[in-house]
Amino acid sequence: MTQDNYKSSTGHSSEPEQIDLIDLIVQIWRGKVTIIVCVIVAILLAVGYIMVAKEKWTSTALVTQPDSGMVSSYANAMNILYGNSAPSIGAIQQDFITRFNSSFSALSENLDNQEEPEKLNIETAVKGQSLPLRVSYTAHTAEEAQQTLAKYIQQVDEDVAKAVEGDLKSNIGSRKNDLEQSLTTQEKVATEQKALRIAQISQALTIAEQSKIKLPQVQQADQVSQDTMFMLGSDALSAMVKNEATRPLTFPDSYYQTRQTLLDVENLMSGGKDDEPKVSNIHAYRYVMKPTLPIRRDSPKRAIILVLSVLLGGMVGAGIVLGRNALRNYQPKA
Repeated sequence: MTQDNYKSSTGHSSEPEQIDLIDLIVQIWRGKVTIIVCVIVAILLAVGYIMVAKEKWTSTALVTQPDSGMVSSYANAMNILYGNSAPSIGAIQQDFITRFNSSFSALSENLDNQEEPEKLNIETAVKGQSLPLRVSYTAHTAEEAQQTLAKYIQQVDEDVAKAVEGDLKSNIGSRKNDLEQSLTTQEKVATEQKALRIAQISQALTIAEQSKIKLPQVQQADQVSQDTMFMLGSDALSAMVKNEATRPLTFPDSYYQTRQTLLDVENLMSGGKDDEPKVSNIHAYRYVMKPTLPIRRDSPKRAIILVLSVLLGGMVGAGIVLGRNALRNYQPKA
């Protein structure tokens, strides 16, 4: 028996079975109705999903540190409080935008932890640079996304402004107490100096009276020291004691400078029942780009969904056709 006859008699071949592409194409073409039905069903399901799926639109804005004019009143108040030790305009601007970033991040976390989370994000707009910041908000409509983002930016700005005013009020109170304590100390020192001066003159008067020196024994007062003050005579010393008793306290120039600073600090407060710092136009940020009105939705992507539904429907239909034909032609081995 030849080798070919042997293969024929056994019904087995050592060569692997090969897929006949032409046969597959013919089978798919013959089952085109099934494939078309599957594609239509997939398209209908996709359309149904598109109809019920919630749309997502994202509005974006760019913010950076405030202009110098937006922090000028705060900077002026700090200059009054601390003079040359006050922070610079640049440091204040950086501090404000840092506060804004922190507050916005905290708000984003709170919104994300709600029962119905809201998607609010903040990140750097340029890689490797801290400013500007990109903030975004996702909502079900373009208008809602834009309006809500603007509202949250304003809300954070107001919160930062209130926090800054609270810090400023605390600084004013602390600085005011320091100045008042300084004035009290200087007044106490001046009172003690006056009492010491009167005691010294009184002591000299006692010596003059005991020495029976009534008239001055020196030609010029600058020739008299503390130990020789009695040489001025009892008449002059008695007049000096009376004059010193009614004489106002003597203060150095630093005392009046302190009083001037205290008045300036007190003038920083509005006064009245609601005693708040007199600062205005404080903002923690400046727009580089205001919240945009998005023109393209994030989801659902209708075109992509429809294309995928057609492909998926075609693949499922082709699978059904080929599987059905394979079952029909299947012959169990003897």
